[in-house]
Parts: sequence; C-alpha cells; structure tokens
Amino acid sequence: MNILLVTTRLNLGGIGVYVVSLAKGLKKRGHNVIVASSGGKLESVLNSEGITHIYMPIDTSSEIGPHAMVAVMKLLKIVRKENIEIVHAHTRVSQVIGYYLEKFSKAVFVTTCHGFYKRRLIRILLPCWGRRTIAISDAVKDHLIDAMKVPEDKVELIYNGIDMDRKPQEDPQRKTEDIKKEFNINNSPVVGITARLSSVKGHIYLLMATARLKESFPGIRLLIVGSGDARYEKKLKHMCKKLNIEENVIFQPGIENIYKALSIMDVFVLPSIEEGLGLSVLEALSVGLPVVASDVGGISSVIENGVNGVLVPRKNSKALTEAITRLLNDRDYAISLGKKGIDVILERFTLDKMIDSVEKFYLSALTKGKC
Repeated sequence: MNILLVTTRLNLGGIGVYVVSLAKGLKKRGHNVIVASSGGKLESVLNSEGITHIYMPIDTSSEIGPHAMVAVMKLLKIVRKENIEIVHAHTRVSQVIGYYLEKFSKAVFVTTCHGFYKRRLIRILLPCWGRRTIAISDAVKDHLIDAMKVPEDKVELIYNGIDMDRKPQEDPQRKTEDIKKEFNINNSPVVGITARLSSVKGHIYLLMATARLKESFPGIRLLIVGSGDARYEKKLKHMCKKLNIEENVIFQPGIENIYKALSIMDVFVLPSIEEGLGLSVLEALSVGLPVVASDVGGISSVIENGVNGVLVPRKNSKALTEAITRLLNDRDYAISLGKKGIDVILERFTLDKMIDSVEKFYLSALTKGKC
C-alpha cells in the first residue's frame, strides 16, 4: 500500500514516537510510507530509515487556518503523484487536512485518536474522524463513542506497540556509573518520569510526593525527562524551591534514546490527571521497571494493580508517596512487578502486534465507501 501519515510535529513524546514507529513498521512490511509534519527531533529517525518526510508548517492550533489549507493544496499534489491509498492523520489539524485530501482525491482517510477531546462546535460541524478511527485504549474508544458520537462500527481498538528493537542490549536492571554521571546522579534511589511538560501529566503531585520521600530517603533523586510548556516548567521549578527539593530534582529535556534514562531509574511514575494510554508506561514496563501510575484513562488497560504495577488515585501525592516507598523498600516486590510488566508487553503491546492490526484496519477502510 501507498500510505501518507500526517501529524502536526515529530517531537519526542507519545504521538511522535507512535508515528515514527508506525512508519518504520509499515516500511519493513514492504509498504511505501511518506510522513508529513512540521518536523522535530524524530525527523532524523525517519531519515536514517530511508522514509520520506515532507515538511509542512502545520504546527498550529488553528485547524481551518491558512497553514492547514496550504498544506492541503501541497499534499494533494503528492497524494496524486504517489498514488496514495491511505491518508492517516494523528492530530486535530492533520485530521482536517486528511478530510480534505480524501474529498479531492481517491485516497482513503483514517485517523488515530490518541487522547480525549472536548465536544466543541467546530468538532460537531467538522468532525473529521475519517472512514474509520483507531482508539488507542478502551477508555479512548468509549470516549469516541459516548462523548464524540462516533458510530461504534467506525471505531477500532488497537493498542500502541513498543518497538522492542529500541531496547538497550545490556541488562536493563544494570545501573552504569557512566550514565548516572551524565545525569549528575550518585548512588541514591532514583524515581523518574518521562512525559511532556504539561499540567495534565501531574508532575506537581510527584513533586509533593518527593518532598515527603525526602524524609525517608534524604538523597533521593527525581529525574524529570521531557520538554513542553515553558511556563509550566517555570512553575515546577518554583515549586521545587518552595518544597526545598531543588537539589533532589533533575530536569532533563527530551532525549531520543529514552532507554538511557530508564536504565538508571528504580521506580517509574506517571501521575497523570488524564491519559489516553500512556506510551511512556509501556516503555518502562518493557525494560522491567516497577511502575506507579494514576488510575485514569487507558492506563488500567495496561496496569493491573498489584500484578504488573501499582495504580493510585489521581491528584493524590500521599498515595504516590506510599506506593513509591514500598517499591523502594521491598525490592523483591518491585522486581516481581517488573518481570510481569515485561510479560504483558510481550503478550499484548509489541510493535509487531500493532502493525498487524493497523494493516487489517487499512484494508477494512479501503473496502468501505467514502465518508
């Protein structure tokens, strides 16, 4: 198949990693894949894999603005020239672009919903869900059907998949002094989070938990990996100062090899207020890390409380503190959770399983009439 993947940007994070992994997996299956976006750090991965990237200045929140319309005209030429069969959109702006690309070509337009949307007027007038829609978790599927009124027969549940080839070759439990030195960390316990800097990820509750943890683990380090909202980052750093944990918290901008950061963590935490599925949780589980996460959204599709991770109520720093404390003190329990975490990834969340499902999804979409 000839496939065009369209997204707003290729930053380090859930959607960017998803699109790049999907492109790589489809290419390995023999499909012709083109990616269109406004670029980002992950663009270099596409280049190294020989996957064509088309730059489009669509890093905008205006789905019907001039940037989106110019992108439609430019991409329409590519769709016709490359005989594109599938246009697969991943963000709101790219959904609108995909909608118009289908209208003016023979291509089939589909989408992936990576999270939750508000039912705004523009969504009602111009829904743009495509001929079929992928939901990345049970919670997102329910949201599409119940809140966004997408017909149930148009929604397909396909979980995100982890590219196990991205994992480090060495034992993920081995903590190397060299990597710790890169992050300015000694032999103290390390709690970590990899997520974009956005209030929805719940960093503030992890900071409050760190202040409590410091009482029992004075040298504890919290490694925050990710970038995003500059104002939110400033707020978090001010909070560190207020809680007297500045020396305990390390802010690290997003890095391409996320497994380097994961390799030095003792506990991974994702205290999200809202979450579609949690790709970072999958990444942590894939290397055997014990995970503590909020019991929200699609996270419960991945984590079974007390079996392969620990679920806590959202916005609850006390519960976070208690869960992290137990994992730091009871390493046998932490290791058992980590081993079962690897098992669940291999059973349900590999990239190969995701690509298998997406290929079938494309073929199904191609057999149905246009929206």
